[in-house]
Amino acid sequence: MTDELRLKISLLPESPGVYMYMDAGGTVIYVGKAKKLKRRVSSYFNRVHPVLRTNMLVRHIADMRYIVVNTEEEALDLENSLIKEYQPHYNVLLKDDKSYPWICVSRETFPRVVISREQVSRGAKFYGPYPKTEVAHALLEVIRKMYPVRTCRHPLTPETVEQRKYPLCLQYHIKNCRGCCQGFISAKEYGEYVEDIKKILNGDTKQVSDYLMTEMMRLADELKFEQAQELKRKYQLIENYRARSVIVSPAIHNIDVFAILRDEGSAFVNFMHIRCGSIVQSVTVEYKFQDIDTGESDAELMSSAIRDVRERFGEAYRDDRVREVVVNVEPDFSLEGVTFTIPQRGDKRKLLAISLKNARQYRDDKLKRMEKLNPEQRATRTLTAMQRDFHLNELPRHVECFDNSNIQGTSAVASCVVFRNAKPAKKEYRHFNIKTVEGPDDYASMREVITRRYSRLVTEGLDLPQLIVVDGGKGQLSAAVEALDSIGLRGTIAAIGIAKQLNEIFFPGDSVPLYIDKNSESLRVIQHLRDEAHRFGIKHHRTKRSKGQIHSALDDIAGVGEATRTTLLKHFKSVKRVREASLEQLQAVVGTARARAIHSALHPDSPNAEA
Repeated sequence: MTDELRLKISLLPESPGVYMYMDAGGTVIYVGKAKKLKRRVSSYFNRVHPVLRTNMLVRHIADMRYIVVNTEEEALDLENSLIKEYQPHYNVLLKDDKSYPWICVSRETFPRVVISREQVSRGAKFYGPYPKTEVAHALLEVIRKMYPVRTCRHPLTPETVEQRKYPLCLQYHIKNCRGCCQGFISAKEYGEYVEDIKKILNGDTKQVSDYLMTEMMRLADELKFEQAQELKRKYQLIENYRARSVIVSPAIHNIDVFAILRDEGSAFVNFMHIRCGSIVQSVTVEYKFQDIDTGESDAELMSSAIRDVRERFGEAYRDDRVREVVVNVEPDFSLEGVTFTIPQRGDKRKLLAISLKNARQYRDDKLKRMEKLNPEQRATRTLTAMQRDFHLNELPRHVECFDNSNIQGTSAVASCVVFRNAKPAKKEYRHFNIKTVEGPDDYASMREVITRRYSRLVTEGLDLPQLIVVDGGKGQLSAAVEALDSIGLRGTIAAIGIAKQLNEIFFPGDSVPLYIDKNSESLRVIQHLRDEAHRFGIKHHRTKRSKGQIHSALDDIAGVGEATRTTLLKHFKSVKRVREASLEQLQAVVGTARARAIHSALHPDSPNAEA
């Protein structure tokens, strides 16, 4: 395995998708699906396989590509279409003409609803495909129980119905059919059944689920548990079923999909070609800008990308007569005979979402690859973003965050966490017990902590942070700035405050908060800082509170240390028994002097108590 292939595998996402292996000549030799791409692809290379064919495949793998999707079912459908497109040498299944089943609604006066593996009937409407045949059969069975559609193959026309050419069959007598062959139901009324069935097959399965649930509860009430269990199985199948695949839809014929994702300094464009309702090509390319502010609009970038991508990757599909191009940004030019569409709903919208997802995944993979090759690059990028977002004069390589904690004014503590190069430096975390503040005064507590922290750093000649973050909003930030001002560091250290609404950032002297993008790297660091400060402060506060709860009368006696307290409790088992012990009993354990001190402290009214 080459270093480039090993790097690609290490960066694969833990999401559903389809992977394609290529040989040294670039030919697709295997297509597979995966619930988790990284885990599945890695399994090919980390052991010797018991099947010789698999070992031969691994030896011929020179490169790989992948397409991410939303669910495992979509991966099944996409795998099916790609295998049929590329006919890979090492794929055994699905290389013939067999395919997943569809449900077909025929185009007749009295339409039939049947399962078919081939889309050959002209004018018929096909729904699916269904990765599991069991799902298609269960759905069709329930539909036939709900709606009395015919199952016979008679070519019913208005003439044959009027002539009553075909006799009634068993399905009529067991009330599974309304007798359309004899004209007992009109084509209009029958058509209403068919329209309801089409809605169900289009994904509106609520009617089916409600019917199954009602029947299941009825059978359970009648103690027919075996039949109820069978309906429960079908109910779960229908609930997990999705009538139309995002990847394969017979309603979509020969279109291109372009999705552009613009980033700082780059644009990522994913191109997908859809042939006969199936994705047969997906590739993402990157366009870099010399200057971040190029002045080009998204429409201009999309136009350039369409021309370039179609030139580079669309040669094989020029005979498909693409009449429609689905985009997320309409280009600023036109192509003869081609319509540009920005879908708002439906299958095309879902295809566009898949395309955007692959562009985003390509961008993330590129960043991860760069970070692996240069670990410092990510930290520098994050710090640069923080410098820009928080209007700092220099990169915030050293950041500290403060948080106060108390319960009804008692056990007041504060925590200080330290980040260096956007990562925690846990050895530098510090706790503070509030000493000069009485009661629950967060502002005064913040002033004390900031003053103590940075007065000490200045005295000891230690490096100061470029930024401090105060958890608590405008009030705490003002208190922190006052403390910095009192020790002459206000112009040296920048300070910001964060409110409960995390993306609200306050600056000194400004009452209007800055709102930061929730997906920004700056906000991720700030969130990590605040979470660490909160966790560290709560831990110290809990420890201090616990110590206060186990405080006993022995702790306040002068001359009685930890060793003496341990000896007494080991002998008498509890403070209560120590209090009840006589002077002679105490002398036998800790000696005369300590025994008198302890007895006097615990019995101040005793005649033996020291004056």
